[in-house]
Amino acid sequence: MSSILTNDSASIALMTLQSINTNIADVQAEIATGRRVAGAEDNAAVWAIAKTMEADVLGYRKVADSLALGSATLAVARNGAETITELLTEIKGQVVTAQEENVDRAKIQSTISSLRDQIGAVVETAQFNGLNLLNNRDSTDGSGSAQVLGFLQRDASGVRGVDISIGKQDLSTASREIAASGGTYSGSAVTATLTLTRSATLDASGITVTTGMAFSLSLYGTDGDGSTFEQTDLRTTSGATQSRAEMVSAPISYVARDGDGIGDVLSQLSQRYASYAARSGIDSSVLQVQASGSALAISSEVTTASDTIAVKIDTLSADAGNTIGGGLELLGELDVTTAAGANDALATIEGLLDISINAAAAFGSDQRRLDTQSSFNDSLTDAMTSGIGTLVDADLEESSARLQALQVQQQLAIQALSIANGAPGVLLSLFR
Repeated sequence: MSSILTNDSASIALMTLQSINTNIADVQAEIATGRRVAGAEDNAAVWAIAKTMEADVLGYRKVADSLALGSATLAVARNGAETITELLTEIKGQVVTAQEENVDRAKIQSTISSLRDQIGAVVETAQFNGLNLLNNRDSTDGSGSAQVLGFLQRDASGVRGVDISIGKQDLSTASREIAASGGTYSGSAVTATLTLTRSATLDASGITVTTGMAFSLSLYGTDGDGSTFEQTDLRTTSGATQSRAEMVSAPISYVARDGDGIGDVLSQLSQRYASYAARSGIDSSVLQVQASGSALAISSEVTTASDTIAVKIDTLSADAGNTIGGGLELLGELDVTTAAGANDALATIEGLLDISINAAAAFGSDQRRLDTQSSFNDSLTDAMTSGIGTLVDADLEESSARLQALQVQQQLAIQALSIANGAPGVLLSLFR
């Protein structure tokens, strides 16, 4: 049935043309913006994912800035540690020279003092943006390390920044100070005595180390007739047990810094005993002290049932207000003006060189870690950017081909609509 009131063919042709025009508008928008998902109305799920990833990419760019700052700070600290190692090597050369009898030890001591002052200057100036990794004498817990934002971690609870911890390595020459009052003193916290049993272990695993806590190693030898060893050399206390007042000036002592464990403390006490033994002329056959994990191994080749040596670890709590010494504080005790002092200095300088070398190596390792993380973050950012493009970017070759096809369809739809609109005109012939 034909009707001049309703033209179904024209309606269908018009709807087709409108659909084609809509598709053309969409394709033209893709070509103009370069994106097939330009807003939430295009594809809400894909748009939401893309926006989240874009935020992460922006976050990683800020992380890159943090890593670059951290790497630069480590580079300054590493260069400082390497410079200090070179200066300590020069000091070692002076100490070796002082071993000779026919040298001017006073002038050598003056040279060593100048080099020591130079080390102090290097430590003070080796800072970047206000952060000095060569100084770690703060008694606040957690002050022994610096945090660098390393990467972002996204999980079910959201996204959070993850820090990379950089340890400080103290190479200052400041002296320690044990408070004369306050705190909790524990004399003979761990003790052992060498008698006919010429070896023993001081197990300090039960001691909890806190930042600013003071430790001392006290000796009390008994050999009244001096037949085995010099009793005065093996006594750092006036009585069998070190008093609170004596600890203040204990010759073998250490104040723990942030990050120290009991192994670090015992290693320091062992090193300081070696220096004390060299100054006092105590042979290793009389008393030897070696750190081993959370214990001190002590031994002697000369003790007997009556000629004994008692070795004790004494502690003073951090709330006494002890002052932490520098990592190279023993450098201030070097004195080569005497033969005994020169002998002690030779043993001490080796330990100080190990400290500076280990510090430089630790900084180099941390710097390498940050550089590796930075490279990985760059690769991850590139991959995420590529993924975002895959989700939302338009394929311009495909869009161009689609546009041409749609334009052809548009022309055909216009012709079809023209034909459909002309159909009612055929009815006029019926009335002629």
